[in-house]
Amino acid sequence: MRTQVAIIGAGPSGLLLGQLLAKHGIDNVILERQTGEYVLGRIRAGVIEKGAADLLDEAGCGARMHREGLIHDGIEISFGGARHRINFKNLIGKSVIVYGQTEITRDLMDGRAAIGAQTIYEAEDVSLHDIGTDRPKVRYSKDGQTHEIECDFIAGCDGFHGVSRKSIPAEVLKTFERVYPFGWLGILVDKPPVSDELIYANHERGFALCSMRSPTRSRLYIQCRLDDKVEDWSDEAFYEELKRRLDDEAIKRLQPGPSIEKSIAPLRSFVAEPMRHGRLFLAGDAAHIVPPTGAKGLNLAASDVYYLWQALVEYYKRQSPAGINAYSARALSRVWKAERFSWWMTSQLHRFPESSGFDQKIQRSELEYLVSSQAAMTALAENYVGLPY
Repeated sequence: MRTQVAIIGAGPSGLLLGQLLAKHGIDNVILERQTGEYVLGRIRAGVIEKGAADLLDEAGCGARMHREGLIHDGIEISFGGARHRINFKNLIGKSVIVYGQTEITRDLMDGRAAIGAQTIYEAEDVSLHDIGTDRPKVRYSKDGQTHEIECDFIAGCDGFHGVSRKSIPAEVLKTFERVYPFGWLGILVDKPPVSDELIYANHERGFALCSMRSPTRSRLYIQCRLDDKVEDWSDEAFYEELKRRLDDEAIKRLQPGPSIEKSIAPLRSFVAEPMRHGRLFLAGDAAHIVPPTGAKGLNLAASDVYYLWQALVEYYKRQSPAGINAYSARALSRVWKAERFSWWMTSQLHRFPESSGFDQKIQRSELEYLVSSQAAMTALAENYVGLPY
């Protein structure tokens, strides 16, 4: 098979890149190790920056998001038993959209099917070859047969554990990582949200988050130990611990119900540099991971896709390599700003096991300064709704 761009991974970043390229007449094929049903079954974040929403519109896949997504003009920070609202609309005139990543994936899959673009699911043993030349290849097996795709470029959108980053020589790649000493225990429940906007709670027992996927479906989290097991947490135990970390009004509005999904996610910050080697480009979780506190994972993948899409269009339409040569530096500049913000949010809202009394006083003072300072709230708002591309 011959194509212009081979995309590894059919998550949101791979699908979004495929849609944008196809819209500009750039041929592409997506390879995915899992089934389409498996990809749609992944439970992920759902806070969408304006830049990411605009990209979905550009790809022709944003209509349902605008119909069903929830516009949020701010968030609430809870500490000391009281809530404080950060009003994005008043501070910077922008908002975010709450819309589940699963729904975005579905919309992009439907968009790809509508234009007849090819996605190969259950592609096993994917391997990348000759990425340092101008004739890279991708090999994979399916139904017992080996296949090869010749292409101009490869876009590695296959996540943290995918083959793309591992295909870059170790002597070329530098990685930077921080693993946090706690995780998030999260449940999905078909009950109305506790609040109209997200509540981020700092409490002496640990962090909590009240989020949502729709007006009738809530996503709730509590900070937990890394060695905790999901089976050790009954729904009743989860709700009891969540209540201990919320303010009185939130407790009154909390409607416990049976969980339809429950999982523990460890928190880490991770960046791989460079994000390009030869004809291979990394995008999304293949290149970086952020703790979910700042709602940046999917949005950061979208900005990578923006830079890569623009670079490839410039290459094919204007015969200029400037964009692809600048891709890694442009993407990493924004990646590190998002890493900084996610680290800051995580540091201010969680209880660290090694923190001293002094550390806790500093954390409380930082939060008090945040909610009393127009400049500090503006800085949070600018980062939360998304820095410009």
